[in-house]
Amino acid sequence: MNTYHLAAMKTTSAPSTPKRVLCAALILVAASLSACGDKAKEKKPGQALASVNGEEVTVLQLNEELQRAGVTAAQQDTASKQLLQVLIDRQLLQEAAAKENLDRDPKVMQAIDRAKSLIIAQAYLQKRVGNVGKPTTAEVEDYFNKHPEFFSNRKQFSMSELVIGANDLTPEVRSAADSAKSLEEVAVWLDAHKIKYGRTQITRSTADVPPQLSSKLLGMPKGQMFVVKEGPRAMFITVNEVRDAPVTLAVAAPQIEQFLVNKKNKEMASAELQRLRADAKIEYLNKSMMPDPKANPSSPALPAGGAPTSAVAGADASPVAEAPNGAAANPNANDKAALDRGVAGLK
Repeated sequence: MNTYHLAAMKTTSAPSTPKRVLCAALILVAASLSACGDKAKEKKPGQALASVNGEEVTVLQLNEELQRAGVTAAQQDTASKQLLQVLIDRQLLQEAAAKENLDRDPKVMQAIDRAKSLIIAQAYLQKRVGNVGKPTTAEVEDYFNKHPEFFSNRKQFSMSELVIGANDLTPEVRSAADSAKSLEEVAVWLDAHKIKYGRTQITRSTADVPPQLSSKLLGMPKGQMFVVKEGPRAMFITVNEVRDAPVTLAVAAPQIEQFLVNKKNKEMASAELQRLRADAKIEYLNKSMMPDPKANPSSPALPAGGAPTSAVAGADASPVAEAPNGAAANPNANDKAALDRGVAGLK
């Protein structure tokens, strides 16, 4: 059996929520370090809640942490006490770092400069494009009707896969897969050659995968194998079943609204960056670093993280990347990034 081979396009994805929270915390710590070594300390605004070696921790600092954590009114008392301890710990770490002159480390100073630049740029875009109006009912319905593949005609694929290390996907392994009639035959061959692999079952829909892949999957015979290679992994995948999985307008409307807001954010941010570039004098001192005239120079400049710029930076040119599907999140979604992030095409 001939195996279809897919080349996954390299993309940049937005970090997961836990990672974003951790990064934000590290940025806040790094930003605070810049003032630790100053001889004259400025008094922090706000009523003091605690003093750490003479340095005040204030109500304003605590309120900022509460807001970032999204604490509800019912949880505020307990959370306030816990977050105050976090602020105290942070202050202790800052002082310890300052004693070792880490606030003057070139890498730390560069990270602080980068964080400051991102925060200011993000604040500007937030001010300029952060008030996008909610799409109308007619706009939501129009998007729904124009994309039946995501909603009324949505199909769901039940698939099986074998996962191996990308380095193990040698020409010999590819040849064995091409001649195999099933995943089980591939597994037997891998066992015989002592190549480690894992087995998983995945479910994806036409709203989750790029159009070119969806059309190929819909026309693929049951049991046909294809290969996806991405990063450190390679996957042998077969489609076991294709079934109807329609989504109604009532269910899809909230996701469509969010998608349209994100799309509008991206369009407005791109327009603003184009305006700023048109008014600016940009000179490339190293001519080899000049962008391709056909490329869009604005996209890489968008700061990542936070609304609305997270939507701007994360929005794909194709609505598939953010297509709302009205269904519960698939538990295997994070492990199946190759199917989500755009496959170049079945060969």
